[in-house]
Amino acid sequence: MSTGTLTSGPLLTRLETLALIALGGFAGANCRYVASLLIPGLGGTLLANVCGSFLLGFIFYEMHYAASLARETRLALSTGFLSSFTTYSTFALQSAQSPPLVLVGNVVANYALGFAAVVAGRALARRTTRGAST
Repeated sequence: MSTGTLTSGPLLTRLETLALIALGGFAGANCRYVASLLIPGLGGTLLANVCGSFLLGFIFYEMHYAASLARETRLALSTGFLSSFTTYSTFALQSAQSPPLVLVGNVVANYALGFAAVVAGRALARRTTRGAST
C-alpha cells in the first residue's frame, strides 16, 4: 500500500487535482450566478444547461479523438466548472413550479437542446482534432 507524503507521490497529485476541481467549481458557480442575473428564470437555466452540454460534449469527445487536453484540465473543466455552471436542480424546481404547458416545454427544450449541444460539441471536437488523430 502506497502512502505518499504531502510533498511527493500520489497524495500530492490527488490534492492538486482536488484543488483544480475546486477552482473550476468556484469559477463555474460564479459564472452561473452572473448568468442568472443577466438572464433570470427558465431562459437563463436553459442557456446554462445547453452551453454546459456543448462544452462537456466537446471536452469528452476531444479526449476520445485527440486527448490533447491534460487530464487535470479536463477534470477542472468538466467535474469542476461545468458541474457547478449547469444546474439540474434549478431546472427541476423551475419546471415543477411552472404551469403544465411551460413545464412540458421546458423539459423538452432542456433535453432536446442539451442532446443536440452534445452532438454539436462532438462534431466540433472531431473537426478541430482531425489532424491530431491521424
